[in-house]
Amino acid sequence: MPQVDIINDTTLRITLRLEDAMTMIQMAQQNQAEYAHEIITIYEKMPVFEYTHFCFYAYDSARLFERLLDMDPKAYLSFSLDAPESFFYALYGGMAALYESSQHLLEQANVAGTGSDVNAHVSS
Repeated sequence: MPQVDIINDTTLRITLRLEDAMTMIQMAQQNQAEYAHEIITIYEKMPVFEYTHFCFYAYDSARLFERLLDMDPKAYLSFSLDAPESFFYALYGGMAALYESSQHLLEQANVAGTGSDVNAHVSS
């Protein structure tokens, strides 16, 4: 479980572990239609950030991260994130395993005319 320390009214310190990456992968897999965009974005953009410097907010891919935290870090002006390299590489590997099927889900949603709302297609 992630550790979130409120430093003051404007600042958070978030500490993640390898197990948190596994939890994020499981949440993504169990709700793949909901997180298809995040899965694709994380897989495609982590190498751009050299994996361990990835920013969940750079490409609007933070919903899975925020669900893990069970809070919204944007409610604070700044936060620091401490995580071992194993967290980032495990997350990347998990997203890689879900990448192609997530692309397929988004393509199906686009063909069905539901745009990026893959849940609308999946539930119809």
